[in-house]
Amino acid sequence: MQIPFITVDVFTDRKFGGNPLAVVPDGSALTGAQMQAIAGEFNLAETTFVLPPQDPAHTAQVRIFTPRAELPFAGHPNIGTAFVLANENATQGRALTETMIFEEKAGLVRLSLVTEAAAVVGARLVPPQPLSRREAIDAETIAAACSLAASDIESGNHPPCVASCGNPLVFAELKTRAALARAAAGRGVHHASDSRADHRRSALCA
Repeated sequence: MQIPFITVDVFTDRKFGGNPLAVVPDGSALTGAQMQAIAGEFNLAETTFVLPPQDPAHTAQVRIFTPRAELPFAGHPNIGTAFVLANENATQGRALTETMIFEEKAGLVRLSLVTEAAAVVGARLVPPQPLSRREAIDAETIAAACSLAASDIESGNHPPCVASCGNPLVFAELKTRAALARAAAGRGVHHASDSRADHRRSALCA
């Protein structure tokens, strides 16, 4: 069985920059276990699989996998998947819609395409759920996951970090990264960069 895929760079306007993503435009022949195995093989931050929507009024059902677990929602996979589907439609001569609706485990994700000179360059999205604060994560765990000292973590009027969606996978992933960071601490030193992400270009893809 051959399954086509596309790789795309999100949060950038040049190839091999930003955040890489693998997109499988038609994952209808795959089981969840196979999707997870493929995501592990790609070993990118996330891989998306596009399926027919349960509601014909929506664009697609999208499943998002890290190399180790499925996520109910994530930002850059949605932007990249919308970019890929829009360009697939353009390549195949299908009509291009200005908006897309993805069915995901966290709910419906609404996206509006961003164009430049009639070409799709990215998308903007509306999260499927409003922001809510849940379980607090201690500064030591966050620091270990980011290869920082606990003293590098600053907070104002709330605990250092809280989950935005209440997803237990978020905590499991963060704690796993913290454990790996602690295990690797004796083998190297990580220096944090002073650079900051340019969120004004967050919708662009290459």
